[in-house]
Amino acid sequence: MLAAGFESFVGLYATPMRHGMTIGELGRLFNDHFGIGADLEVVAMGGWRREMYHEATGLPWVLPSPNIPTVDTAVVYPGTVLLEGTNVSEGRGTTKPFELIGAPWVVAEQFAERMNRLELPGARFRPAVFEPTFHKHAGASCGGCQIHVRDRATFRPVETGVALIAGFRAADPARFRWREPPYEYEHEKLPFDILAGSSGLREAIEQGRAAREIGASWQPGIVDFARLRDRVLLY
Repeated sequence: MLAAGFESFVGLYATPMRHGMTIGELGRLFNDHFGIGADLEVVAMGGWRREMYHEATGLPWVLPSPNIPTVDTAVVYPGTVLLEGTNVSEGRGTTKPFELIGAPWVVAEQFAERMNRLELPGARFRPAVFEPTFHKHAGASCGGCQIHVRDRATFRPVETGVALIAGFRAADPARFRWREPPYEYEHEKLPFDILAGSSGLREAIEQGRAAREIGASWQPGIVDFARLRDRVLLY
């Protein structure tokens, strides 16, 4: 959950990173609960159910961002976007952004093996070596992994992102870095902190806490948000 004092262009209101709402439902939440007070009309969709992924709609996929080229990218994005706040490549400059993750100091096979030993729900990690054509480490060989989501229903993208960051940091603490500002119109707070919505996640990783333990700590806030969310859901 985004904490007070960490509002930014990246996140303005107290919502979870993966909120599970449509853009119309978010509009209702922002307008009614967070007090925008706009003259808002939301037109409900026909034929859509909350459990559906985009492939089930029969509609063409339109990129919401140049670096979210597929539905698979969108599934992992809520977690691997956190890598933007580090010096690890999140796969920009490859054909699989946010699915391919790596850094020059990592041995791919060892890293993927360590990630798979964590038995994170719904995910499998394949060793991968890649050279980004632009952005972080452009032209350099990066070792890491490709995330394969085997079960979307059990996959926990944010917890998985936390485990990946902890893994890259453990691989070489001297070379791993939190990215420095500026980032997305924010010039003081660390990019990772505004992505995470607080400094708490970064501090927990630095303390060596396990991803599952960190994920469990989010639950009370998520439960409270779910009650608020229920008031504005349309489907």
